[in-house]
Amino acid sequence: MKDPNPREETDMLCPIKYMLGIFGGKWKLPIICILEYNGPMRFGQIKKRLGNITAVMLSQSLRELERDNIISRRQYNEIPPKVEYSITPNGKSVIPALEMIGQWAIENMKEKNLCPECQRCMPAPDA
Repeated sequence: MKDPNPREETDMLCPIKYMLGIFGGKWKLPIICILEYNGPMRFGQIKKRLGNITAVMLSQSLRELERDNIISRRQYNEIPPKVEYSITPNGKSVIPALEMIGQWAIENMKEKNLCPECQRCMPAPDA
C-alpha cells in the first residue's frame, strides 16, 4: 500500500547534508566527545588524547568546529601564549543525540563481538 503522505527525499537529505557539513569527518565527533567529558583543554592535550591525528588536521577540525559554534577558543594574554578549547552550549545540545548513537554502536558492537569498552574520550573512572 502506498503511503498517502510520502516524505520527499529532499526533506531528509537537506538536514542530513547540513549535519554532515558540521560533524562529518573522522575527527570532529571525537573532539566534541573529549571536550564534553574532560572540560576545557589545550591543543596538545586534545592531540595526545586523539592519538594519531596530525597537527594540521587537528587545527583544521578545531577551526571548523569553532566556525560552526560547536566549540569555542579562548586565548589568554600570557607568556607563553595559552589557548583552551571548550564545548559551547550549542555543542552541548548535540550530546544527547551523540549518546544515543553511541549506545546504538555499543549494542551493535556486542552483537559482533567487538570491544564496547573503548572510552578514549571519557575520563578514566575513579579507582
